[in-house]
Amino acid sequence: MPSVSRESWIDSARGQLFAQDWAPAGASGAPILLLHDSLGCVALWRDFPEHLARTTGRQVIAYDRLGFGRSARYPGTLRLDFIGDEAQTNFPLLQRHFGFERCVVFGHSVGGAMAVACAAQHPQACAALVTEAAQAFVEHRTRDGIRAAEQEFAGAGQLERLQKYHGDKAFWVLRAWVDTWLSDDFSDWNLDAELALVRCPLLSLHGEQDEYGSTTHPERLTAVPDVPTVLKLLPDCGHVPHRQQQATVLAAVDDFLRRFAGA
Repeated sequence: MPSVSRESWIDSARGQLFAQDWAPAGASGAPILLLHDSLGCVALWRDFPEHLARTTGRQVIAYDRLGFGRSARYPGTLRLDFIGDEAQTNFPLLQRHFGFERCVVFGHSVGGAMAVACAAQHPQACAALVTEAAQAFVEHRTRDGIRAAEQEFAGAGQLERLQKYHGDKAFWVLRAWVDTWLSDDFSDWNLDAELALVRCPLLSLHGEQDEYGSTTHPERLTAVPDVPTVLKLLPDCGHVPHRQQQATVLAAVDDFLRRFAGA
């Protein structure tokens, strides 16, 4: 049976956030909150949220961060502490709006780092944590991949790929990604302090051919002491496992949640 999907608008002190959720009939268990990547938004998850809801039997919630997709513009330049700020500022808004006491935080790429920050800052509200192609620190491979992508977006018509999803915010989205990650002031960023505070089970999914990060990232993410952790490397897979190997990702997440976060 298909999931029921709803759209929502959430007021914040900086502007409205757009959110969408999918709820299969008889949904149970803590909902799954999706946090998108540096160029992403709700629409760019495509059909994954609906399939995730149907596979796990849980409500799935996705939202556009401020400055992305259908949410309001970000006020000025992206803060260098934007990862922790997302967990501190917007996670409580989503919790209140959707009325959940606990959730599973699931983040792709930099959204995975934000999911870790959510679990660290709100341990009572996070039943489990899933990272997908997440970065745990600033690696040369990450920066090299961003430089290559920046050159690609400089080509004729390439920015229109982002405008389809972000409208006239597309150039800001691109520069926020490139300028932040290539900044000298961001070069020593890492998740070590946040990982030390994680108290919930953690699944880390990572493609072996991920162009933005080596397998050192999931290895560091799953080195958290005193909590159950699962590392799943995906052969012949790049930076977007939920699209490139969707069936494998769905099965891995469902198995992990059944084992560590209830049926």
